[in-house]
Amino acid sequence: MTANTMSENTRVLVIDDHPLLRKGVCQLLELTDGFIVVGEAASGRDGIELAKQLDPDLILLDLNMKGINGLETLRTLRDMGVDSRIILLTVSNAPEDLIGAIRAGADGYILKDNDPDDILRLIGNAMQGQTAISPELASLLAAALREESMTEQRSQASLTERETAILKCLAAGKSNKLIARELDIMESTVKVHVRNLLKKLKFRSRVEAAVWAVANQLD
Repeated sequence: MTANTMSENTRVLVIDDHPLLRKGVCQLLELTDGFIVVGEAASGRDGIELAKQLDPDLILLDLNMKGINGLETLRTLRDMGVDSRIILLTVSNAPEDLIGAIRAGADGYILKDNDPDDILRLIGNAMQGQTAISPELASLLAAALREESMTEQRSQASLTERETAILKCLAAGKSNKLIARELDIMESTVKVHVRNLLKKLKFRSRVEAAVWAVANQLD
């Protein structure tokens, strides 16, 4: 197998309390060009420690774990300043789990029963800064964010012209590198604008902002 969006090896940490499923995910990645599994953890607590030690590019995180569950682990990692891409890889298709994960700063939410090639494609999307949500769940998230925007009066009016342009690029699923090329600015400048627009719109992840933008027809 090949990861069609990977240009260099992505260092991965897998956190899952089910040994068989964890080993299966690791094997899938190890058989795929572009990935190196640098660590495994059987609990959220161990995963947090390994994330600090290893500084991986990508963390694949189970949701329903004993002790510290996936959502609590995710919040802790983000509060610690961990900037790895974090994807929830789970069996739960409950809207509240999906929405909770995205709002806590997840870069993706993928169902374990998806086809392996689809899982790899979505992981590749996340590593490129694009939306990585199982297709059958995307509409649920969009509907929830659309409803929320009506109650919180969230609006792009507070954004600068440049931030609005970048938000539209996020909605189109474009990576920071592609946005920088399209707008003729530095990739580091794109990251600053993304951080600012997330703060203004009260989002914790670019995925949440992108889905909200699509739901509100800003693309």
